[in-house]
Amino acid sequence: MLVVVLATIALGGYLGWSHFSGHGRDTAAVDGAKGGGQAPAVVPVTIYDVQLTDFPVYFYGLGTVEPYDTVTVSSRVDGEVTMVAFKQGQMVMDGDILARIDPRPYQAALDDALGKKAQHEASLKDARLMLGRLKTLLGESAVTPQQVDTQTSVVDQLVAQIKSDDAVIDNAQTQIGYTTIRAPISGKTGFRLVDPGNIVHAADTAGIVTIVKLQPISVVFTATENDVPQINTALAAGSVRVDALSWDGLKTLSQGKLSVVNNEIDQASGTIRMKATFENSDNALWPGLSVSTRVLVDTLKQVAVIPEDAVQRGPNGLFTYVVTNDNKAEIHVIKVGQEDNGQAVVLQGLVPGQKVVTSGQYRLQQGALVQPSEASSPTTPEKTGLNEPVKTP
Repeated sequence: MLVVVLATIALGGYLGWSHFSGHGRDTAAVDGAKGGGQAPAVVPVTIYDVQLTDFPVYFYGLGTVEPYDTVTVSSRVDGEVTMVAFKQGQMVMDGDILARIDPRPYQAALDDALGKKAQHEASLKDARLMLGRLKTLLGESAVTPQQVDTQTSVVDQLVAQIKSDDAVIDNAQTQIGYTTIRAPISGKTGFRLVDPGNIVHAADTAGIVTIVKLQPISVVFTATENDVPQINTALAAGSVRVDALSWDGLKTLSQGKLSVVNNEIDQASGTIRMKATFENSDNALWPGLSVSTRVLVDTLKQVAVIPEDAVQRGPNGLFTYVVTNDNKAEIHVIKVGQEDNGQAVVLQGLVPGQKVVTSGQYRLQQGALVQPSEASSPTTPEKTGLNEPVKTP
């Protein structure tokens, strides 16, 4: 009985093994046939030609617009304001009348000084006539030499007194001139701080109005201490261009030149302050406006440039995919220098004219077939604003 059971089990196992072994071989054969007959997948990618071009090197910062000159106009004499000749916010020119102070007290002082001078001139004329008579009488021994000397002294005193009168007259005329308050610079007026009828004093600190010079205008900004040597080198070589951009960096407001690098670095922040000057003919820059700044410190001549999107990072460093003439992807290890505004300078690993993949890389591997389409030419950093810049030291 036991022998029969064992024989049955052995027979069933053999039949099962034969069935499944044959099925597996058939399935493998079918799958092999299918795999051998299917064409490799083609990966659609976007490509861009490696360009040989000049690449501007910028340093970026944040700054504030400041007037080129700021003057608080005050009265230099005491008195009542009789007229205000400007409107708040008006553009004025150097020498324009801004206000008048009552000149009558100062005119009276001038008239008094003129009267005293006339009196002293008459006395001098009489003293000189007397001196002439005494000299004639001295020749006739009718007077003593002491009398002649005394009269000579009187003449000299009156001459000195007239010189003093001239000084008093000049001062009085100056005080009258101060009663007409004129613009010391060309610029834009602010709020009016006095009205007609107010009494002003030369010692007042508030002033009558503040005038700011808008053309040209300045931007004060900061740069990191690491940037200082290259900025100084560029400044020593000639004019250094500075662009003032909107606070978000998307719009160029004005173009100027670097004028001053501060003489010390702020130890707390590790930055240095700088000042640039802008013509500002369109008044795009306004005092107090916050701006982004872009300093052109160098221009790399005729270097290989690719979009930053083409640069890939792997365990062994940077690389990019290059599309060959037979539309296959090749991995090229590259070395990158400056990066800015979506573009990168390739120092090693590519030559101009090669086609690099800018999108679709995640599906690629060495030797993969691709279906390339040309990318639109990206805007160079020279022609656009500040779009998330990346600076490589």
